[in-house]
Amino acid sequence: MSAFSRLSLAKQYMLVSLLVMLGGLVAIGFWVSRQIETAVTNRTAAITALYVDSHLSPYLQPLATRQELAPTDLDSLQTLLDTTPLGQQIVSFKVWARNGTILYSPTPELVGQQFAIQGGLAQALQGNVTSEISHLDDPEQVFERQRWETLIETYAPIRQQGSDQIIAVAEFYQTTNELTAVIRAAQIQSWLAVGGVLTAVYLLLASLVQRASNTIATQQATLQHNVTQLQTLLTQNKQLHSRVRRAAARTTALNEQYLRRISADLHDGPAQDLALALLRLEPLAEELGSALPADTQQDLHTVHLAVESALRELRIISAGLRLPEIQTATLHKTIQRAIHDHEHKTSTSVTTELHNLPTDAPFPVKITLYRLLKEALSNSYRHAQGKAQTVRITADPTTLHVTISDAGPGLPPPKPTDAPPTQLGLIGMRERVELLGGQFDIHTAPNQGTTIHATLPLDTQEDFG
Repeated sequence: MSAFSRLSLAKQYMLVSLLVMLGGLVAIGFWVSRQIETAVTNRTAAITALYVDSHLSPYLQPLATRQELAPTDLDSLQTLLDTTPLGQQIVSFKVWARNGTILYSPTPELVGQQFAIQGGLAQALQGNVTSEISHLDDPEQVFERQRWETLIETYAPIRQQGSDQIIAVAEFYQTTNELTAVIRAAQIQSWLAVGGVLTAVYLLLASLVQRASNTIATQQATLQHNVTQLQTLLTQNKQLHSRVRRAAARTTALNEQYLRRISADLHDGPAQDLALALLRLEPLAEELGSALPADTQQDLHTVHLAVESALRELRIISAGLRLPEIQTATLHKTIQRAIHDHEHKTSTSVTTELHNLPTDAPFPVKITLYRLLKEALSNSYRHAQGKAQTVRITADPTTLHVTISDAGPGLPPPKPTDAPPTQLGLIGMRERVELLGGQFDIHTAPNQGTTIHATLPLDTQEDFG
């Protein structure tokens, strides 16, 4: 079977169809021989019936009144069998009484013996002519068995003239030489005819199958080549995806470094200058306050308030840009720090559920998670007044699952003219999450609150070299 399976489809078809064709030829040959055998035996039965009615029946009419044949009757029968054409073809002949006794036989010792009534004899006693190929196995066939292997055996009923009463049965034996020759000739002719047709069909179908097999082989080779190319592209795409994720993680960390640097620059530069200006404005206003006109004093006071407000806002911006030191903190402490900072600034409470968290996580993941919690809770406070704020974070071996929800009125539907901060916060959260290869979804409806779902991969590679 393994050798067969390695053959091409065309060769498999040729081999199987050849075996089927040879099997069909053999089956057809035997079927034809069987049909011929049946036809010949039926023809023999018909001829025998005619022969009995026209030639033998007159010589056997005495059996209507007695149970044996006179010597003169036996001599007449023998003469008839020796002189007629059909009689010359008969190699053995018996006459049976209705009780199964042999009245005439070429074997004298069989005459007078009674045998069981069965087979063709029983059919003949019922008025039927039967003929078959006999293998001479019956006890009364001892004479025939010594000379032949098979004979055509025919039983024909003998009727009383003028009525349908059966008075005896005649049994004939003929050789099968003619029948064998006819069967052999018919088998050869049928094999030649059917073999020629099947060979033509075989060659035609083999040609079609060969062409189809060549087409399939070509397509398989092309498909295999395409699969190989696709596998190569998938490998390259996987490598590129890995590089993109490493670059994204590096970008996240670098962005925080840039924000920290900007925060430091704002704090050490413009904020210090504004603080110095504010320090100089206060004594100057006290020294010149009474000497200046009322309008000038009011302008000086306005400048003082503006510088003071700018310094305060600049410090708030600087503090917002600067990320607390979370690189060495555990994941649990990073989450608690973001939530505690929000609760401290807004005087609200946040329900926290943390399950199966790893001890630590890659630094880019902690940065993104910290920013996500801060921005989402800030939006919840701004739009839902911090009502039923809940943070639920779970983890499996490869992914961090984050859910942040509230019971507020829900976010308003987006509009083409929406300006910051309504949409920039959501856009920033989505971009941060997706930059690391995670997923970000938000569900909100009027008076049904807002829920943010985010996933962050824990297998993010830290490559900051």
